[in-house]
Amino acid sequence: MKKILTTAVQILITVLLLLWIFHDAEKRQKMFYALQTAEFIWIFPGLICVGIALLLQTERWRILLKVQRIPLGWWRTLRLNMVGVFFNLFLLGATGGDIVKIFYLMREVPDKKSSIFLSVVVDRVLGLIGLILVAIVLSFWRFNVLYHHEETRRLLGVLMLILCSVLAILVVAFTIERLGWIDRLPKWIPLRMYIIELGTAFSLYARRTGAILRALVISVAGHLFLFSSYFFASLAFRSHLSLLDVFSVLPVVLTMASLPISLSGLGVREGLFETMLYVLYGTPGAIAVLISVTGFLLNMFWSLVGGVVYLFYRPSRAENLHIKDMTQQVHDLEKRFDPSR
Repeated sequence: MKKILTTAVQILITVLLLLWIFHDAEKRQKMFYALQTAEFIWIFPGLICVGIALLLQTERWRILLKVQRIPLGWWRTLRLNMVGVFFNLFLLGATGGDIVKIFYLMREVPDKKSSIFLSVVVDRVLGLIGLILVAIVLSFWRFNVLYHHEETRRLLGVLMLILCSVLAILVVAFTIERLGWIDRLPKWIPLRMYIIELGTAFSLYARRTGAILRALVISVAGHLFLFSSYFFASLAFRSHLSLLDVFSVLPVVLTMASLPISLSGLGVREGLFETMLYVLYGTPGAIAVLISVTGFLLNMFWSLVGGVVYLFYRPSRAENLHIKDMTQQVHDLEKRFDPSR
């Protein structure tokens, strides 16, 4: 019931945001003209950048699987990752794809279920840390520009609050694991299960610093290629924004769009693009919205490719299960890490 209510609220927020963004008839007319005069040739390098980012994500996960000696070839890892990308879009959530990846990989390697689960946890954490590193560097690089305007100064503050909160959770999880306090963590602690999972993951991967550092470098590179796709989207609409101009707003935009406010960040991402690009660089709202929507569509293209991969994917153990059953099995696996059970 809670999940249904949350989804209903997200749908309502998404509709209201999109109505607010597209309600202006003059803006819609400018968008129509920009589409007529766009140089769509730039869409292709944007697609390539997103594709490279997905390949890098696959390699990051493969490294983490290899650390746990999970025998999965690169090609099969890529297919599973693409299936996960599809379900991230289809299930309208950031973790739906992870559930499907964990479930199918457990069918491939049934004797290493815990290691599989933790590899996905660490993979997501390294993705977050990679984004934090990129966000910190870009924010300080363009700090004077971002801090000069009241609107962007507030958004920068919110970004830093989010990033500091994530880092605080990671530090707490690492500290608790190092001190051996995981089994003493009270049930009333907020985000208790996430902290336990992170602590267990740190324990599992702590001695493989070389592999973790390689995976982290790959994570940073993946984010940069993903950011570049939005730059090519801006070139398609002749915005005259530089690569650094686009990069400077993306940590704020993509971090906040990843929060569970609307469906797939729709409306949130477009509103932030419109505000930041206009305030910082005078980019017309119609162009800023088109850049945002195009960047999202570039990612959606590869998500749909993941859907095609899913249609032809054949797990080692054939089993027809509903997504609810997959979620329940992964949830049951997650409970194993709770020392109070």
